[in-house]
Amino acid sequence: MVNPNPFYNFASPLIKSFKQKKVDTLTYKTVSANAKTVDKNWVIVDVENQVLGRVSSAIAKILRGKNKPSFTPHVDCGDNVIVINAEKVRLTGKKWSEKEYVRYTGYPGGQRFATPDELLRKHPTRIVEYAVHGMLPKNKLGNAIKGNLYIYTGTEHPHEAQKPVKVTI
Repeated sequence: MVNPNPFYNFASPLIKSFKQKKVDTLTYKTVSANAKTVDKNWVIVDVENQVLGRVSSAIAKILRGKNKPSFTPHVDCGDNVIVINAEKVRLTGKKWSEKEYVRYTGYPGGQRFATPDELLRKHPTRIVEYAVHGMLPKNKLGNAIKGNLYIYTGTEHPHEAQKPVKVTI
């Protein structure tokens, strides 16, 4: 009997050959990381003269653990990241004056707007913080991963005891 679908007629020998392969299931075991087996390191990222979005996506990948072969989506398997020189990050185009950060106080009429220039004067680390947090999952795991990010203005930080490794992005 000939199937009316022409692709099926063409692909049927291929499908049969795939079905005939037998795989030794004992050699193919997927190893998933968990909280006990995860290897967490400390890294330093210097964001001086780096474009905000590009460096933030790289930081988010390190925080999430996607740069490791043992990445597991439901586990916090990323490294602890120390960001230095956060006030010297770069924005392209007219974003210093035209981009807006929106927040809400919780009261009627309490919507507040701030440009990156205003935010830099009041809280210099928040520009990098908001960019990285926007690239992390919006759930309990994302909230746990946010605790692994440490942002500082200048080159000084209090984490020398952890012996962080400098990473160039």
